[in-house]
Amino acid sequence: MTLTLLKNARIVDGTSPEPTDPVGIVIEGGQIKEVGKDVTADAEQVFDMAGLTVMPGLTDCHVHVIATTANLGLNAELPTSLVTARSGQIMRDMLMRGFTTVRDLGGADRGLQLAVEEGAFLGPRLVICGKALSQTGGHTDYRGPFSNRDVSWYPEVLGTLGRKCDGVPEIQRAVREELKNGAQFVKVMADGGVSSPSDPVGYLVFSVEELKAMVEIAKGFGTYATGHLYCDEAIVRALDCGFECIEHGNLMSDSTIERVAKEGVAVVPTNITYDILAKSGAEFGMPAESVAKVVDVREAGLERLEKMHKAGVLMGYGSDLLGGMHPEQSGEFTLRGRYLPSDAVIRSATVDAAKVLRMEGQIGEITPGAFADIIAVDGNPLDDLSLLTGQGAHMPFIMKEGQVIKKTAALS
Repeated sequence: MTLTLLKNARIVDGTSPEPTDPVGIVIEGGQIKEVGKDVTADAEQVFDMAGLTVMPGLTDCHVHVIATTANLGLNAELPTSLVTARSGQIMRDMLMRGFTTVRDLGGADRGLQLAVEEGAFLGPRLVICGKALSQTGGHTDYRGPFSNRDVSWYPEVLGTLGRKCDGVPEIQRAVREELKNGAQFVKVMADGGVSSPSDPVGYLVFSVEELKAMVEIAKGFGTYATGHLYCDEAIVRALDCGFECIEHGNLMSDSTIERVAKEGVAVVPTNITYDILAKSGAEFGMPAESVAKVVDVREAGLERLEKMHKAGVLMGYGSDLLGGMHPEQSGEFTLRGRYLPSDAVIRSATVDAAKVLRMEGQIGEITPGAFADIIAVDGNPLDDLSLLTGQGAHMPFIMKEGQVIKKTAALS
């Protein structure tokens, strides 16, 4: 296997408010072999990181790589071939922003995952839930009030984020099918949403029995259920039913925040999507009724950040962008940076993100045995989080699983 040495690497991973002293990093194949002050190796590739900040590859815990337009009803109607081609470009751009792992929260399938693993597409490592689960009239049911046409084809089309299922037996089958098809966790639309036409935020979707059935099957497969959740009542119901992760969480009460922290439940805020939608949702194809819902959750979500941080809630980095909004993926760093310390913001995309994905020791850290996912930043992001934005402009070096994806002439 090829040996690679990164020397003079000052590491920032969010676990400290300062970079480490310079160290050597030895990479063998796709894994980190050794890290230390006096570490060196007779390596085929040597890169001097002096003057740069070295970081673990970034992780986005909430993406939709198949969302090629913000009009998700239209996206569901697009040919799978077109969605696949567009998704390839979306994933490539994510990697070039420094995101070496992403967790897809509805839509991506095992085929896209294999396309990345086999090198057909250049993109981040994909962690998938398959299709998100929605009931009739819920989030990902895009038919609106004047259509009752059959949507049993949703699971077969790449452009759909979710699938419809009603009643415990139908739900059990849907969960089992998604897990059989390669889902690594279960995603449930357990509240109303912004992008769908007939489910207001705070809509208590699915019955308690239905929610418990999903959790039971997920745990039986050795994994977990996460929920699309905004309002406090819906969040409490989900927690009572055994959900182990909350997506969004914008309207969570103080008492529920304390409960979430105590029980070790992860939360993935996605504030950048509301920020962009409030400003430009209509320009990106979002229907007017969906744009109007953004006001209900935008400001509350930002205020919750500080409270969750103070309570010690495990928070992952999430963007949740659609269509032409994908280039704003890194904007969550600077947005959170207005409310949280820089090291905590970075940690949400490194060490804490690995905990959310249950991939501790594999991603989000530069330690022996982890995947060799490494980026270098021109400057110190602890002092300036905007260095993590700009479509990777401040990243002269990107490596995923030991493969050098990007290096500037200065590192050659």
